[in-house]
Amino acid sequence: MTEQTKKALDTVREVLALQAKYQHACNVLNYDMETICPEQGMEAQGEVASFLSNEAFKLQKDEKFIEAAETLYANREELDEFDRVQAVQLHRDYLRTKNITPEKQMEFSLVYNKAFVDWTAARKASDFSLFADSLEAVDKVGKESIALREEDPEEKGYSVFDKMLNDYERGMISSRLDETFERCKEVLVPLLQKIMKSGKTIRTDFLSREVTDEQQKRMSDYLLELMGFDFKRGAYTTSEHPFTSGMARDDIRVTTHYYPTMFLSSMYSIIHEGGHALFEQLQPGENYDHFIEYYKTLGIHESVSRFYENRIGRSRAFVHLIYPKVCEIFPQVMGDVSEEELYLALNLVEPSLIRTEADEFTYTLHIIIRYEIEKEIVAGTLPVRDVQRRWNEKYKEYLGIEPSNDREGVLQDVHWTSGFGYFPTYAIGNMYNAMYYNRMKNEIDVEGAIEKGDFATVNNWMKENVFKKADRLAPGEWIKDITGREFTPEDFLTYITEKYSEIYGLEG
Repeated sequence: MTEQTKKALDTVREVLALQAKYQHACNVLNYDMETICPEQGMEAQGEVASFLSNEAFKLQKDEKFIEAAETLYANREELDEFDRVQAVQLHRDYLRTKNITPEKQMEFSLVYNKAFVDWTAARKASDFSLFADSLEAVDKVGKESIALREEDPEEKGYSVFDKMLNDYERGMISSRLDETFERCKEVLVPLLQKIMKSGKTIRTDFLSREVTDEQQKRMSDYLLELMGFDFKRGAYTTSEHPFTSGMARDDIRVTTHYYPTMFLSSMYSIIHEGGHALFEQLQPGENYDHFIEYYKTLGIHESVSRFYENRIGRSRAFVHLIYPKVCEIFPQVMGDVSEEELYLALNLVEPSLIRTEADEFTYTLHIIIRYEIEKEIVAGTLPVRDVQRRWNEKYKEYLGIEPSNDREGVLQDVHWTSGFGYFPTYAIGNMYNAMYYNRMKNEIDVEGAIEKGDFATVNNWMKENVFKKADRLAPGEWIKDITGREFTPEDFLTYITEKYSEIYGLEG
């Protein structure tokens, strides 16, 4: 390494270390906002978080930092793998923010903060009109930020919406997603109709029996410990919308939500968020040393959370493992419920309104609805004032049901308060994990390990094959590195078809 490159690397590391401290503080404030911050204190707290985030942003705009970062990019072949990944990402960030001043960045940040506050109030009142202005503002600043970007060769020919998608899932553009989701609709919609006509009755009466918050907390403790969550490096609490926050190397926090008559909701939200947390806790330590710990895409991250939630969490092996504990913690629920009845209830297919409570089968249709709507918003073919109507129409078209109010309809998700392009990553994640599960099951006895509660075997495989390079490879390279194949929805669709045809007694 030349002296020039070494000096540039030292400069970049010094700035990124300071930036990480600001980001840590922002993470703590944002976590607090979504958990215990009082309603009237949220906007002011959000402004503080925006201020700190802007201070971190200013560090990127310093000419010495830019010069050092661009030197690393120009001389990236001199760097080790981790620093080379960092140099490429810093160059990509530079192209995105070169023409955005700290003042403009602060303006954007305040729009997103106000959108979150307005969404919270609108959701509480179940009134989309209270959020509509902010959603329009989010759409506007999203387009403005992209218009200010320097052209990135990686995004040559991309539409505005493609660039939004690329921010969340590198290399995934709308034309490819359109093909993928059309294929999903081609398989899932007629299969859903067959399931609805199958005549199979699955018992569900016990799912709405009352439980206490304390019982649900005991179950959350059990599930996180079972999965291998390190409580010395992590914690959890409750929030309106469950999420995971990677505060720092040794501080990974998750949340869940307790409903008195929906005990499965907290169980599976904690498994889902626990999957995200394991990804953070088990990633290579070098990621933190080289400041690339947040480079994994959301599709990659969702593949892991939904792997633990669905491929593991709704399997017969897992139900067999946890059934005695579920009976012990929820005796008033499970007193007359068999293991098979619990398994079938966990895999019930029933069109429903709430994405986070949706069954594994219909979940993809919830994502497609959101994707198609946000694509129309960004294209300018759907006025924000008509989003509520469009939402209800698509639920009727794809799932045969309609929301009775905005809270269970267009206001159920927080994601649009920070822009568009996030939602497809959930469905993409399901497709990734279906692909790598098919390799995993050929190398380890997954069901046998889970039935014995041996999560260490599963977690170690994930650590070595899924987590290890997730921050260093683009998604297309990452999934090919794991499976030897290009991205495809077919593994997922085959899994879904086979599993639910067996449960509902459908002929091939």
